[in-house]
Amino acid sequence: MTAHTPNEQARSRIRAAYDPELLRRAGHVLMDRLADHLAAVRDGAGPVLPWHHPPDSICRAADITERFLPPGVDRDALVDHFRELVATMLEHGLNLHHPRYIGHQVPAPVPIAGLFDAVGSITNQVMAIYDMGPWATAVEWAMVERLGEQIGWRPGAFSGLVTHGGSLANFTALLTARNVALPDCWERGIASHASPPVLVVQSDAHYCVSRAAGMLGMGTEQVVRVGLDSRRRMDPNRLDKTLAALRDENRRVVAVVACACSTPIGAFDPLEEIAEVCQRHEVWMHVDAAHGGCACLSSRYGHLVSGLHLADSLIWDAHKMLFVPGLCALVFYRNPKHRFETFRQDAPYLFDPAAPGLADYDSGLRTVECTKRAAAFGLWGVWSMFGPQLFADMVDVTFDMGRVLYEKLLAAPDFQPLHEPQCNIVVFRHVPPSVENVPPERLGRFQLELRRRVIESGDFYVVSTTIDGVGALRVTIINPLTTPDDLDQLLNVLRTRGAELVGTAQ
Repeated sequence: MTAHTPNEQARSRIRAAYDPELLRRAGHVLMDRLADHLAAVRDGAGPVLPWHHPPDSICRAADITERFLPPGVDRDALVDHFRELVATMLEHGLNLHHPRYIGHQVPAPVPIAGLFDAVGSITNQVMAIYDMGPWATAVEWAMVERLGEQIGWRPGAFSGLVTHGGSLANFTALLTARNVALPDCWERGIASHASPPVLVVQSDAHYCVSRAAGMLGMGTEQVVRVGLDSRRRMDPNRLDKTLAALRDENRRVVAVVACACSTPIGAFDPLEEIAEVCQRHEVWMHVDAAHGGCACLSSRYGHLVSGLHLADSLIWDAHKMLFVPGLCALVFYRNPKHRFETFRQDAPYLFDPAAPGLADYDSGLRTVECTKRAAAFGLWGVWSMFGPQLFADMVDVTFDMGRVLYEKLLAAPDFQPLHEPQCNIVVFRHVPPSVENVPPERLGRFQLELRRRVIESGDFYVVSTTIDGVGALRVTIINPLTTPDDLDQLLNVLRTRGAELVGTAQ
């Protein structure tokens, strides 16, 4: 046998891994196990987070990688081993579908969305050019159209795309803004400009905006932050003065970045007023609507994003408040001509000059990714099954629950809400009598230590933040199955764990 003769033993092992019947049987195991797990978690069984120290989890995962089955085992053994691996994954993962998960802006996704994603994953429907992923491309275009119309744009009068996450989406939109504001920058670079261009941003803007400034070659020192009003929203008057001062200094503004909503407390900037200021100063208006873009789907909360359609660009994360698995983030441009300003280069081995009319459908021309997963399958599937009303319902329910929690905090003498929520993000402090009069640093440290105790107990999953430099607790009610009773239990758990913490310190 020569070195180039096919190895039949190797082929046999490969055929076993590609066996459709193995997929069928493992799939039945997976669906039964997942359904049982979600039913239990949805009803509040077990911990929200089965806490283990990182080295222990890594050691466990590494140990399992060495337990693979020897070649040639039968299908039954493979299915049994698959069952054990799935059980281990579920036993050690964070349970986002637990009604007491109220932590990061990561949702309990509509479960069936994962099945549509699975179709794309198993058949590897990737995108770069249309004929690599024709249905993935069609689905992405359809959802961009549907959501753009919800924003308030006329069909065909805007452009959009899907990318992997809000940070990449913001970077993509701001790269486009940079290339429009500085037409020769793609070819000649930032150094060709005598005066460094700037980004003007809401003071509470997500850190990925500053990161984008660094990646764009502008530098994080060229991020100019605009002061906030009493509700931590961008102040249009201060924005006006900032832009006027920059013009007087002959500084080029790449974009103004507003928030709908900001990450710390969920504050929605007054977009109509900001748009008027941006138009008057002739600068690009970008809106980070990763979390709050969903409000446009709701007749009750749509006013929060009034003026969103006036943005030159915006981003919207479907893997937040559209309740689909990560990652699926959308970038929109009000002027469709801007869709090809992001990148200006040729890739003749990839894009077909014999079919120039297809360029519009080749996602690789408009995204950072060349190969891109079919990220919109889950969103398209849920929309196609349930329609937009389901998404509006989930926005209404979770935003309403933010208000419910706020009112419970107001009524509790040992809790201190730090703002009136506009959505499902609520920031507060637990202030039992024992820490009422302690210095701010100690009060903030108490909140952070309390949060750590709560999540390691598995009782709830909440996160922490700082407001005016002092630690606080932060909740995002992003599971539409969370109830007022769960929020009552949250306050009780915080009291119990807080008392333990105080007792330990004494």
